[in-house]
Amino acid sequence: MSEQLSTLAAVYGSDVGFLERQQARLNELLHAFGQLWGQGPVMVFRAPGRVNLIGEHTDYNHGFVLPMALDRDVLLALRPRADGRVILGNVEQGFGERSFEISRDIPRLPLGDWGNYVQGPAQLLSQRYEQPLHGFDALVDGRPGLGVPRGAGLSSSSALTVAAAVALVHINELPLNGPALADACGQAEWYVGTRGGVMDQFASLLSRQGHALFLDCRPDAATQTYTYRHVPVSPQFQVVVIDSQVRHANTGPHFNRRVAEGRIGVALLRKYYPGITHLRDVQQVRWEDLEPLLPETITAEALLQQGIDPERILDAGRSAETNIYNVRARCRHVHSENTRVLATMEALSSLDMSRAGALMVEAHRSAATAYEISTPEIDALVDACLEAGAVGARITGAGWGGCVVALVASEQVEAFVSQVSLAYRAATGLQAESFVCRSARGAGLMFSTNL
Repeated sequence: MSEQLSTLAAVYGSDVGFLERQQARLNELLHAFGQLWGQGPVMVFRAPGRVNLIGEHTDYNHGFVLPMALDRDVLLALRPRADGRVILGNVEQGFGERSFEISRDIPRLPLGDWGNYVQGPAQLLSQRYEQPLHGFDALVDGRPGLGVPRGAGLSSSSALTVAAAVALVHINELPLNGPALADACGQAEWYVGTRGGVMDQFASLLSRQGHALFLDCRPDAATQTYTYRHVPVSPQFQVVVIDSQVRHANTGPHFNRRVAEGRIGVALLRKYYPGITHLRDVQQVRWEDLEPLLPETITAEALLQQGIDPERILDAGRSAETNIYNVRARCRHVHSENTRVLATMEALSSLDMSRAGALMVEAHRSAATAYEISTPEIDALVDACLEAGAVGARITGAGWGGCVVALVASEQVEAFVSQVSLAYRAATGLQAESFVCRSARGAGLMFSTNL
């Protein structure tokens, strides 16, 4: 095996055919970089996308998640500059070129522009460190096929942020790595207007090949650090991500309502458990003891009578756009989902894939009935996956469309993908797109050479 293939194997695993595809991709990128920026040294950084195996809508409740970095990633080939300018090219011509000067206050590009995901970490690092930061000339490769699928909830945008942050830290020799860097990447995405959790960035940066990543989304009160653990995934099974091709516009109010319902549950439980701030705080209490303390539904008027203002329970600028809140079922999902994440971690660690799969199915039923984030198409896709032989399948991502993640025995994958495609099309008239994925190493410098 050549040195280049050995380097790729350390990242992606031992499948020779897949490694050869990655090698061709890398060499195409290096050739395109040389044509754009000329001869000289070049470094190639990468950051993977992720899929969450289990643990849906638990992160903002300070709960547990179990993502896995994918062998689909964003590549960032670059050459450091002596000044603080960053010039970004993209192998996909439709994205165009972007450039900016690194500073503590970088003007934002229009909302959704891909350059913002590089400007965010550049601005954050400039604010944190006194030294002037070197920029770079770069070429980005996130092409479909081996890049992170876009719009499928697999964190393609976070992968670009992580790749840029890792590159800036490396070329400027900044004392930032590990969980602190992952946390910084999460904060860097605030620049683009989102205030998500840290799961995407931790998975992209800290994952290990052949493993999922258990993450406790509650930072330590004293150190503000997060607990995480690598959990082995049986090499006899593969993760298949199936895109339902269903997208629902204006899901913001639905998501905001779920956040509000969880916080209302906390406010109501605080009468019996003083001092709690998140549903996580009552995770050790049996659900049977919590359930009678929470109403199935409650109106805004009834909440106000109890001193709880539902309009103020969400962050400023957000609205649930409802006067009736389904509190008990939402809290039941979060409480039970945290328990399932811990049980799945134990099942994977003991290579009990049947148990892990059964927990995924339980998670989907809870997401569909208690949290109500599924759709008829997604339910049909999960059923098709199970009928085609998956040991487990569930909705993954925020919900109301998007993707299903399935756990499938390696020798059945090809037949599984074909059968699911036919069954889903027969049930819905839609053509699902499947991504057979392997776990991969987290982000970092992958390759350096002279052109």
